[in-house]
Amino acid sequence: MTTHSLDRIKVPKGFWLGLRHLDITPQDVVRKADLPLTIVNDQAIVSTAQYFALWQAFSELLPDPAAGIVQLSSSFETSQLPPSVMAPYHARDYRDALSRMARYKQLCSPERIHMAEQGEFCTVELVWLYSEHPEPPMLIGVTLASLMELGRRGTGKALMAHAVELSRPEGNVQALEAFFGCRVRVGSERTRLILKRTDLDRPFITYNEELLAILTPVLDRSLEEKQRTISTTETVKWIMKQSLAAGRPDIGLIASELGMSDRTLQRRLTDEGTNFKQLLSDARREKALEYLSDPLLDLKEVAFLLGYEDQNSFFRAFRHWEGDTPSNWRAEQFGFTESSEDASRAPKLH
Repeated sequence: MTTHSLDRIKVPKGFWLGLRHLDITPQDVVRKADLPLTIVNDQAIVSTAQYFALWQAFSELLPDPAAGIVQLSSSFETSQLPPSVMAPYHARDYRDALSRMARYKQLCSPERIHMAEQGEFCTVELVWLYSEHPEPPMLIGVTLASLMELGRRGTGKALMAHAVELSRPEGNVQALEAFFGCRVRVGSERTRLILKRTDLDRPFITYNEELLAILTPVLDRSLEEKQRTISTTETVKWIMKQSLAAGRPDIGLIASELGMSDRTLQRRLTDEGTNFKQLLSDARREKALEYLSDPLLDLKEVAFLLGYEDQNSFFRAFRHWEGDTPSNWRAEQFGFTESSEDASRAPKLH
């Protein structure tokens, strides 16, 4: 499995504190996750895959992960939060708090919080940029529950969600429904927290204008410095590779995942000497060579995984990249031979 150069997460102090709060030792979690014990320190940096492994191990050590989600999300002290997470608790209202959380979350991990307001509701979705595997249900549950708790502590009101949708169950669903105050739908294609827009307008009793005046400039500078070190080209190509099988990646969706407009993304790519179309071709070429090294994948499957609507489109693109058909290239590189059916689909070379 490849690792993106920006796929770095500092394990939050709150994670280790949460383990102890539930009478679980960090060492037990790290061992179960099959990770080095050196991770148990305040300076540990892990990849998304390792971070997911920690959360999955944590979940497996609990008798009821759902109860753990509720306990972790409602028992923490805001004074122990890092500045990037503390700032939203002192926002002007719930909408401002969620917006700040979405903006500054980028300083903590390669995760994005997407908010969309439509009609009477606001939908909140989570996206991990560098994940090749589904997020652990407990991590998703804790994140969504923490966003709910943010609104409750800030407003001083017992706010209830309109709905919660989870892709996979995690423990006693009834415990989650009691916490969110709504039905929790399990087995959904998307993981979402749906809030009432009227709740977003509720002012925060914890609003602290002076504190925000101190924190905001510092956090904004940190975010700008981090973004300056980011290769947009490398990041976009990574996201493309993860989404090829779902079809041709859309610039609007990728721009949204990166928290910028289509125009800003296009400008940054131009500044780095490339464009969206070229990156898509490069991403497909690199993944094609990777897939062709797997003898268990036939050419039809490779074409599908690269997001092509038909196999002939893949053959034409591959000839442009490598000057040969996929089957010939594969045979020369690895000695794999295609079935006669696969070979007959290849366009003739003139």
